[in-house]
Amino acid sequence: MKSTITKALVALAFTAAFSACKKSNDDVPENPGNYVLAVTPVASTGVADYLVTASNLESGSVSIIGNGVEQDGTYRYYVTLGNKFFSMLYGQGNPGAVTVYGVQSGKLTKLNDFTAATVQAFAPVNNDILMVKVPRTYAATGATLANWYIVSSETNKQTAEGTLDAVLPSGNGEIAHFSWLTQVGTKVFAPFFSITGRTFETEYPDYAGIAVYSYPSMTYEKTIKDTRTSFIGRYFTDGLGVVENGDTYAFSSSVAVKGGVYTSTKPSAITKIKSGTTEFDQTYYMDFEAASNGYVITNWLYVGANKFIANVEPKATKGAYTTGKRLAVVDVSAKTVNLVSGFPDAASVASITTTNYSPKDGTTGYVGVNLTDGTTWVYKINASTRTATRGLKVEGGLITAIQHVN
Repeated sequence: MKSTITKALVALAFTAAFSACKKSNDDVPENPGNYVLAVTPVASTGVADYLVTASNLESGSVSIIGNGVEQDGTYRYYVTLGNKFFSMLYGQGNPGAVTVYGVQSGKLTKLNDFTAATVQAFAPVNNDILMVKVPRTYAATGATLANWYIVSSETNKQTAEGTLDAVLPSGNGEIAHFSWLTQVGTKVFAPFFSITGRTFETEYPDYAGIAVYSYPSMTYEKTIKDTRTSFIGRYFTDGLGVVENGDTYAFSSSVAVKGGVYTSTKPSAITKIKSGTTEFDQTYYMDFEAASNGYVITNWLYVGANKFIANVEPKATKGAYTTGKRLAVVDVSAKTVNLVSGFPDAASVASITTTNYSPKDGTTGYVGVNLTDGTTWVYKINASTRTATRGLKVEGGLITAIQHVN
């Protein structure tokens, strides 16, 4: 299942009685089920995420007040693999706590706790979670290295680690900072943005690169390169999507910068790597801005049958480094983009959850929405009719991730 990520995005006033209302983690959950929602309490200062379960995402309500499992810290990212749910603390450069859960009778059950490095890219690969910590500055001496780690979903523990040359994949002397990791066949694809340092600037704005590694040795094999777009994905954002026939699609928001100015001359676009190959398909190119009449793509959720639910933002707003507050259905086979109707107006949206869920049935996606009126909802998106329907209401906080655990 697609890996997941979350951070707290908004801080507002919240009742001081919250902490006094919390239940024990051993209590029966308010709304037992196999859907897991990560929710950040609305508060004036940073507080811990809560995990709550739900039996469905299309109706009813769930609250974190007096309910849910409190996490150790609010900057967390979440990965679901099979019947395991991994909750990982982003340690701001320090090691972070990792808690592994299962779901039994609709209730989260803790399986293990351990400590792992804070990483910038991670994804399920086979029965493991692969994680990579990428440097943002060059080493003073010797090679500039990235660190990788493997956590087994069978033992719920870290089982291997190693290093990668962080400059080699770019081929231009800049650091290859991975935007994400994706298993493609038996390989690991690591799209990256080429950077000169902590400012994430580049001398090569019209360049897309994907480093290819063997697994589990993480031996570098090659870099898949293209100059028809800027880099693939965004920081902490998966820009790759593997469809049913094994083809891999890649999106670019075209947000390369230098001196604080967008410098790419290429439009936001989608490209493709055919199944079984490690080269961009030069016969496929989708100018996203042209197909959408002036929007850029900032994130996406694969729902199956070559369709994605994408976050989009008008190019004129220059907001491509933020998650777009509008949704569109993208058919990469037909090369079409259609805005979703029935979704809240962008002006009424405070934020859209960056980690969402689809059963990959070719039609359905569930997206978390935090509105400016203080309410929080899950919206069901129908990719066939391109419509949105308001579903589960979440009370007491902001949705930061939606997942399903088998």
